[in-house]
Amino acid sequence: MNPIEEALKIKDEIIAWRRDFHMHPELKYEEERTSRIVEEHLREWGYKIKRVGTGIIADIGKGEKTIALRADMDALPVQEENNVPYRSKIPGKMHACGHDAHTAMLLGAAKIIAEHADGLSGKVRLIFQPAEEGGNGALKMIEGGALDGVDAVFGFHVWMDIPSGVIGIRDGPFLAGAGIFRAIIKGKGGHGASPHETIDPIPITAETILALQTIVSRNVDPIESGVVSVTSIRGGTAFNVIPEEVELKGTVRFFKPEVGDLIVRRMKEIFDGITRAHGASYELDIEELTPPTVNDKRMADFARRVAGKYGFRYGDVKPTMGAEDFSFYLQKVPGAFLALGIRNEEKGIVHPHHHPKFDVDEDVLHLGTAMEVALAFEFLRA
Repeated sequence: MNPIEEALKIKDEIIAWRRDFHMHPELKYEEERTSRIVEEHLREWGYKIKRVGTGIIADIGKGEKTIALRADMDALPVQEENNVPYRSKIPGKMHACGHDAHTAMLLGAAKIIAEHADGLSGKVRLIFQPAEEGGNGALKMIEGGALDGVDAVFGFHVWMDIPSGVIGIRDGPFLAGAGIFRAIIKGKGGHGASPHETIDPIPITAETILALQTIVSRNVDPIESGVVSVTSIRGGTAFNVIPEEVELKGTVRFFKPEVGDLIVRRMKEIFDGITRAHGASYELDIEELTPPTVNDKRMADFARRVAGKYGFRYGDVKPTMGAEDFSFYLQKVPGAFLALGIRNEEKGIVHPHHHPKFDVDEDVLHLGTAMEVALAFEFLRA
């Protein structure tokens, strides 16, 4: 059985699934229609199904070894700007990150695996996950038993930074750990003409923001990587009124937990020191969203061997400060998160993930399906 040849046979079907999901995007934990369609196909093909909310765990085969393959299903609150026949039919919602493609690719793999189930020497588990976009759906799936008895786990993400059809494989840290923060700097309001009678939170906020930028430039080892970004500021409503408080929001990113710990510690020290120096106060809430996505070297090497055996084009993929809750699976089970290049300048497929004109090169989606099938059969054969 040649996975690429098998995937080519259902290439049009994979594209049709992807377009259907694209036209009917569903946000995190709303994936009712998508999961219903996936479940109907899986049951038809003989999989044993377990529902975890809008998520699906599907098993096929028997044996001591189990490999898991994961796809995420949720869309984003983005208004699509593409003028294509499969444009989103839901205002303000769009598959702007490629999860529609991930679901279609794994559905294609499910069909091929089922057709050749007699050749399995172990068990294949498929994880169709909700709420990757900020909902930590991976944790819900793990709590629901997605990794019980699993020996290895692999996931795929379409990747705009890689030429179309090339599979990106990386050892070690691939995507960053991410945290979100919200802070309120509290002063004393008053008339803009009498600042001496106030504790103005606006310059205190400005000083704090500038100080936050020194964390990465002056506290993090230059050999390491980190990000502290203030992305939202709200304070004041009138030209002549000094407000009582200013609200900040933002994100932190890191590849190593110790760097994340350093960033959090310095943020707390900066907020505390600057506000006390000005007689103000603050509230600061920092929430870790996802840990870094760290690929197991043995599993990355295994993926390279599989890609080489079947003639896939593959290469390295650069790390990114983007985040992925696939990281939670990799904390529990050895595995690797792989990338499928979709950048095709001739087709105009160049817009970044989460952009309202994001699209995928559908002509290479069958390669993602084929690689998933190849990983499953080769892992169970080893």
